Amino acid sequence: MELERMYVPFFFVFCTTWRMALSVNRYSIPEEMERGSVVANLAADLGLDLSGLAQREVTLDFLHSKKYLEVNKRTGELYINEKIDRENLCQMKTTCYIKLDVIIKSPLRIFNIELEITDINDNAPHFRMDRVELDVSESATPGERFSLPNAIDPDVGSNTVKTYRLSESEHFTIDIHAGSDGTKYVDLVLKNELDREHQAVHSLILTAVDGGVPARSGNANIIVHVLDTNDNAPQFDRQAYTVNMSENSPLGTLVTKLNATDVDEGANAEATYYFTLYTSEKTQEMFALNPGTGEITVKGTIDFEDMKMYDMHIEAKDNGPAPLTGQCRVTVHVTDMNDNYPEITVKSLKDTLKEDVPVGTVIALVGISDRDTGDNGKVNLTINKQMPFLLNKTSESHYELIVSQPLDREKIAEYEITLVVTDSGTPPLTDNETITVHLLDINDNAPQFPQSFYTIPVMENNAPGALLSSLTALDPDLHENQYLVYFIIEKEIVNISMSMLFSINPENGNLYALKTFDYEIEKEFLFHIEARDSGVPPLCSNVTVHIIIMDQNDNTPIIVSPWRAHGSVVEEKIPRSTDKGSLVAKVIAIDTDSVHNSRIAYQFLVNTDATLFSLDQYNGEIRTMRMFSYRDARHQTLVVIAKDNGDPALSATVTIKLSTVETALKSHSDTTEVPLEYDIFSDLNLYLVIGLGSVSFLLLITILVTIVLKCQKPNPSKAAPPSRNSVISSERNSTFADSTLVSNDAYWYSMFLAETRKGKLVVRQPAPKGARYVVSSLPRGTGLTDTSDSAASTLQVRESLDIAY
Repeated sequence: MELERMYVPFFFVFCTTWRMALSVNRYSIPEEMERGSVVANLAADLGLDLSGLAQREVTLDFLHSKKYLEVNKRTGELYINEKIDRENLCQMKTTCYIKLDVIIKSPLRIFNIELEITDINDNAPHFRMDRVELDVSESATPGERFSLPNAIDPDVGSNTVKTYRLSESEHFTIDIHAGSDGTKYVDLVLKNELDREHQAVHSLILTAVDGGVPARSGNANIIVHVLDTNDNAPQFDRQAYTVNMSENSPLGTLVTKLNATDVDEGANAEATYYFTLYTSEKTQEMFALNPGTGEITVKGTIDFEDMKMYDMHIEAKDNGPAPLTGQCRVTVHVTDMNDNYPEITVKSLKDTLKEDVPVGTVIALVGISDRDTGDNGKVNLTINKQMPFLLNKTSESHYELIVSQPLDREKIAEYEITLVVTDSGTPPLTDNETITVHLLDINDNAPQFPQSFYTIPVMENNAPGALLSSLTALDPDLHENQYLVYFIIEKEIVNISMSMLFSINPENGNLYALKTFDYEIEKEFLFHIEARDSGVPPLCSNVTVHIIIMDQNDNTPIIVSPWRAHGSVVEEKIPRSTDKGSLVAKVIAIDTDSVHNSRIAYQFLVNTDATLFSLDQYNGEIRTMRMFSYRDARHQTLVVIAKDNGDPALSATVTIKLSTVETALKSHSDTTEVPLEYDIFSDLNLYLVIGLGSVSFLLLITILVTIVLKCQKPNPSKAAPPSRNSVISSERNSTFADSTLVSNDAYWYSMFLAETRKGKLVVRQPAPKGARYVVSSLPRGTGLTDTSDSAASTLQVRESLDIAY
């Protein structure tokens, strides 16, 4: 029952409401009205009392839409609560309505309202793609069509797309047509032929315009890419290329890089480079062409002297389906480099010359050349150092090599002439040629001895055949002009030929002695030696040789005073009353050697009483050192040795036996001018007679020989005019030095014995101006105790003899 009670009022209300809803109010408003805008006055349109409307609950019930509207409860006006976008609300529908119910309570009433939203031109046309790219071949024919996307406008009616416009284009236009639904479509139509090489891309603007007032429009960028066709051949930058390059450029050196351009693209623009058949094989051997890059590089050795210019014909071919080609010509001019050394050619060379060749003689013809050109080929020829030769230029490339100074083989026997040729390049190149000139000898030099005068000492008692010296001359010539022969220039002295005394080896100049020389007979020789070469004519020179015989200590001293028979003892008697310092005896020894070896020194070997007698070692005087006493023995023995100064020294001895007597004898010191007579001679009469006879015989023979030599005319010498030095002298200069008699000759010895027997002292001295010797005798007692100098001053000349050997 309760359910029934509830159902009856509800049903009543529904029926009432239904009846009210059957009346619909319709309104029409444009879209996009501002918020708060009044759509209609519902209170007036629905007949509602405004005074009680505020107490009644008024609500809007929207069906399938947002709450775009609201009711003002005070005024009863329906206003815009939210902007209404028809395109958002109804999208592509032609008509657009908003349906809502107005519900009013107390009492309940329901009103149906339809609000038509009308379109305004608030949307511009737009394209689904703002950028449209088309690929069109440049070979497309005019009239060919290409579809373009259509524009969309959410507005409807007259506000939607009405037409299309295309930006200005020489090659394209558009064609507009409508679909079955009225949608406008557009096609791009080719109006003129395309040329990709002229314009590869066409940028167009397509504009869609609606029919609204004011009209709205939208744009789309139409990019037309013109697809290439192989309609253009490759083209070189130039039809002819000229390149200058140096010879001897390294392998791989870039000559030039060719650039052939093809306005096509892709494979149609890719060029490949080739040598054409017009390019010689020689050129292709010298240069390499890269087919991909067009680079020409050096492949072989480029020599200006071999070829000065190269021509290359080159073709560029593209890679299109039907390849097109372009051609050019490359000319390479080779620049000369200073890469060739100048050359020297020697002709007509005289490599052997006589040293007396005249100045100005041509000994060679010299040619010079250089394969280079210009300054690199200009050459100059010189001699590397100062020589007696010079170059005479006869033409641009020829010279004469001539003798400029006198030649002397003895100074320089061989010349190495270095000819230097230099070009004028940068840097200059140089070459040289050495020629050797030998000088032939002529006999223009006489032999020359190292010295002009040779002094050769020869020791006496030499062995016959002994080598004295080697006198070698020098001759700077050659061969037979240098072969020397040595001669002794003959000069006879006292009928003795030098060839009998000396011999010289004719080949080497060794000088030999042919005999044994005795200093006591010959002291020197002077002669000349000649050296003669074997040239034609022969030349010669000579040298003076002075042979000096050197003394040897080969003679033993001979004691001549006191005289005694060989091997005998000398006996002397002296008074016992002899005073101190009295001369007892004088020992005199002679030595026929030279002065040095003939110096005699005296010494006691035996002295029975050393306190009684003294011996002067220089003059051989034996004197008493004190007076005799009764204790002294009557007989005293003295042994005196006379020793020369040689090495080794030679000596002789004498034994003197002294006997003292009571009878006073005449003292030696008391005798001044009257010669003393010694008893010793009274016992030797027999010996003196024999000696005198021998001396007389020798004197007679000597006088006869001298007369014969004086009468005989001497032969003149060919070597040199006679001089005092060239005479072999046998003179002996004997002086009484230190009271010692020096002599070596039997005659003087005999004379000495004869005079001494008379109690006189004999001295032999040289005589001036031609006299060979002067023999002087003195009284025995005159100056015997003095030195040789004082004795000599008291000498009285008693006899002079001129002796010739």
